Amino acid sequence: MQLSHTVGRGGFELKISPRRLIVCADDFGRDVAINEAVETACRDGVLSCASLMVAAPAAADAVARAIRLRGLRRLDGLRVGLHLVLIGGSPVLPAAELGSLVRRDGRFDGNPVRAGLRYFLAPGMRGRLAAEIRAQFEAFRATGLALDHVNAHQHMHLHPTIARLLVEIGSDYGMRAVRLPAEPVAALRLAFPGERYKAPLYRPAIAGLRRRLGRAGLAMNDHVFGIAWSGAMTEHRVLALLPHLPPGVSEIYFHPATETNAALAEGMPSYRHAEELAALVSPAVRRRIAELGISLIGYGDLAPAG
Repeated sequence: MQLSHTVGRGGFELKISPRRLIVCADDFGRDVAINEAVETACRDGVLSCASLMVAAPAAADAVARAIRLRGLRRLDGLRVGLHLVLIGGSPVLPAAELGSLVRRDGRFDGNPVRAGLRYFLAPGMRGRLAAEIRAQFEAFRATGLALDHVNAHQHMHLHPTIARLLVEIGSDYGMRAVRLPAEPVAALRLAFPGERYKAPLYRPAIAGLRRRLGRAGLAMNDHVFGIAWSGAMTEHRVLALLPHLPPGVSEIYFHPATETNAALAEGMPSYRHAEELAALVSPAVRRRIAELGISLIGYGDLAPAG
């Protein structure tokens, strides 16, 4: 809620901001089982958009499905953004060009703290990061898909070096919206009062990213959900959360898949992929969104901050 001065009456009137919701699937392109779930959730559920890993094994399959979904009446099909991968995945550029940015196996370090420190301290790291970020934007452009939004795997765009490069390079590729990983603990506590939630230690990084995106005139969400319950955005969780969504624009992101195959089980052992897909296509979830007067939107519906 927000207070606004009432001219001529010397008082204040209470205004309640409308609640709007972006429903997103991350890791699009990581596995065919994920791509199948994204297509189903867009066609038959409440999914607004998906974030594409351009160097992932099933990226071409994901792009083909997104193209096939064009023209759906609801939300003009599937809106696709770039899921920037700089940790725990494969780069677009050859490992030989990235030096210490990748491990000996040619993949990014999977430890966010260790990777973050190296991005700050290692000589020449900024240039290599810039080259890889640009290469991922180029790979997305080559798909022919419109760029709906940008976010980063494991929210690595909270890292100030990556955030600065993302804003600088993204401007060359028509980037207009970026996910702000700001999960309000108060809403989680209201949804599940018997569980304990603490404010994250990286709140200063969230505030810094908010300021940076605002100065660049980029659109962003106000709140996000999916961090505390990552891999467990089940129907039960979503139905409990919906009444407590704060005013403004919220994003709920999921990791759906039609099955947890061997590859997904190895990389995401505790994720409940099929249950997350069930939540996205749940009639009860769709009905509750309508009952609460929450508008389903995509990032493309947000006005730029400037």
